[in-house]
Amino acid sequence: MKSNSENYGKIAVSIHWFSAVLIVVLLGSGFRAGFSEDVATKVDALRVHLPVAVLVMLLTIFRVIWWWRIDTKPQPLDGTPDWQRVTAHWTHMLLYLLVVLLLVSGTTMSVLSGLPDALFGAAQFPNLAELPPRTGHGIGARLIVALIFLHAGAALFHHLYLRDSTLRRIWFRKGP
Repeated sequence: MKSNSENYGKIAVSIHWFSAVLIVVLLGSGFRAGFSEDVATKVDALRVHLPVAVLVMLLTIFRVIWWWRIDTKPQPLDGTPDWQRVTAHWTHMLLYLLVVLLLVSGTTMSVLSGLPDALFGAAQFPNLAELPPRTGHGIGARLIVALIFLHAGAALFHHLYLRDSTLRRIWFRKGP
């Protein structure tokens, strides 16, 4: 269940992939709401977006506690150049930072606007574009998309071109 020096454990792998899927859902529903002019479409997208954001927040808190108190990360693969280790480290840190910033800005917008009452109650749908955190939320979402592409591209580069075990280490089955 826990990680070792060679591979991530089942809990870390589950957190990683469940977070990845939920973040893709958040991005899809967020961009759909943000780019739509139709209030009904915005409401439908945000009815998915808000509960999934709460799940990501809880999962992120669990992930931090998991790494901080319970588990350890595997060592980098032998032969990995220093620049790749540094780039991987900072890409992961920026991903975590952006997730937290998006959660904070989204929560702030929800509280300031009364969005939950509009989505799950009878209040009128607010104009989110006028809220100060909205700009940062949109920029953060675009930045996290770029980092996800960098992250996934690097994993595929390692898997398909270098043919090392980088991607297999964060998968459920650890075959050759």
